[in-house]
Amino acid sequence: MEQQKTRMPAIFVGHGSPMIALEHNDLTATYKELGQTILKRFGRPKAILMISAHWYTRGTLVQSAEKPRQVYDMYGFPKELYELKYEPAGCADLTKEVTDLLGDGVEVDDSWGIDHGTWSILVHIFPRADIPVVQLSVNGLMDTRQSYELGQRLAVLREKGYLLMGSGNVVHNLRLVEWENEHGSLAADRFDEAIKSAIEARDDEAVIEFHRCPDADYAVPTPDHFLPLLYILGAARDEKPYIFNNVRNLGSMALTGYAFGL
Repeated sequence: MEQQKTRMPAIFVGHGSPMIALEHNDLTATYKELGQTILKRFGRPKAILMISAHWYTRGTLVQSAEKPRQVYDMYGFPKELYELKYEPAGCADLTKEVTDLLGDGVEVDDSWGIDHGTWSILVHIFPRADIPVVQLSVNGLMDTRQSYELGQRLAVLREKGYLLMGSGNVVHNLRLVEWENEHGSLAADRFDEAIKSAIEARDDEAVIEFHRCPDADYAVPTPDHFLPLLYILGAARDEKPYIFNNVRNLGSMALTGYAFGL
């Protein structure tokens, strides 16, 4: 039997549309397989520290709620999506680990909850909702390098049995969504592939300086969905990525995910 690894992975997931929570397709089958692989190779994580693009704040905030509320932070979707329940417990120990690590650089805040950047993917990855989840906000006052460096500081949590996850999209341009396009635009394809090539080579500097890539203004009109990738990349030490769901859809969305240490 394969010996279980002791360092939990660091994973970035492209979450795409909230409707992925209700779907059963190749993308969600990969999410399910990812969860099963984690449990088999590492055992059950103590808790998940989730950095979701949908908690985008002025400053770094971390949750402490014993039972974080589920947030339906999207509009105009079918009733079934708002009826979906994913209600993991919080984890006081993980919250304390984060506050001890970041000191004055983080504040405890329970005004938010488990948003769809988190539950729409975890409902497939860990469908039993039996692993505690603590969300860490994306700090909108930080630049790309500071986000990467904060991820480096969080890396030690992996040694303590905590799974680090980021949820966003490498390409995310809601203004230019092509609802009838099942694939990506040429600009989305070029940018997503450029970032993938950089991550495969562990050219972290190229990802930090993503604005130098062709089509960056199209792919990342706002930083909220891209920054979680930099948190995870910073926490990934020098590990090579396992790349999954390397697809684009709706023209201007990329669902490419990266797992480090898997």
